[in-house]
Amino acid sequence: MIRKITFLCNWKETQNPFRNFAVEEYLMHHVEEGEIVFFLWQDRNTVVIGRNQNGWRECDVKRLEEDGGLLARRLSGGGAVYHDIGNMNFSFLARRKDYDVDRQLSVIMDGLSPFGIHAEKSGRNDIKIDGRKFSGNAFYRTGDYCYHHGTLLISEDMKDMMKYLNVDGSKMNYKGVKSVPSKVVNLSDLNGAITVESLTEALKESFGKVYGLPVHEIRSSDIPEEALEERIRFFSSWDWRLGQAREFSTSIEGRYDWGFIRLYFGVNRGKIEKASVDSDGLEADLIASLPGVLKGSRYEGSALAEALSSLPVETAEERAVLSDVTELVREKA
Repeated sequence: MIRKITFLCNWKETQNPFRNFAVEEYLMHHVEEGEIVFFLWQDRNTVVIGRNQNGWRECDVKRLEEDGGLLARRLSGGGAVYHDIGNMNFSFLARRKDYDVDRQLSVIMDGLSPFGIHAEKSGRNDIKIDGRKFSGNAFYRTGDYCYHHGTLLISEDMKDMMKYLNVDGSKMNYKGVKSVPSKVVNLSDLNGAITVESLTEALKESFGKVYGLPVHEIRSSDIPEEALEERIRFFSSWDWRLGQAREFSTSIEGRYDWGFIRLYFGVNRGKIEKASVDSDGLEADLIASLPGVLKGSRYEGSALAEALSSLPVETAEERAVLSDVTELVREKA
């Protein structure tokens, strides 16, 4: 039986996904028996992938980071989503016996009623309006602790969503979980009165109504900073975000005055396990040595460029080839 309901909204304080995931995890591990916590949060310009997904498959990682965006991996499963400040995220955190997804979703759906919107649950993890998705949900459990979280599209930039999430995979072959696209809609397109601020208030009111209890509100500052620091480092680490990627193969290519080159990579856990080269360049010995120095490197432009810097060159022609290949991997990997 739920005896206490707790509400935290921190989107005015931070829009950093790594801190938000650390806060979410902290709340999950500290929720009491008979309590449910409702957490509202936002990320700025972030692609979030599911626990078992490959970041390179799901988004244009290089373009995202060049635009100042972030790639984040969550603990829960499911597909890739794009977060910006036109999107609000929610989390329900509870002990196993207090965890009720249908009741939790009713907080979201009832919160839209004042705006004249009738939403319906679709399948296990979507909420839709007239067949169009505005909320995707995912789930996580560890021991006695659970959470259910999801997105709420309010006024998300759909162009950015498509720009970062739609990657041409014609040169990549993967093992792993691929996202399935779905028709989506912004809530503000259905009712212009829906904003991040107005929906926050409506959801807080709905939370109290659905559970029939007064809402106990807390702040992020109530959480000890030292309790978050290590988990922020974990969620922001390259090893967690990209180093978890399952095996995939890819290639990059370029054409220059000295000839054509294509590099093939077999990547596992974010590192190159296999490499080979195809080229009509005349600097045969140098070109043949490229795969050997690239094996073991992270599949990341700067790491590959650094590995290539260890190669000795003796002629101006070799220097030209190595310079071009270095820029190629820095630009395309």
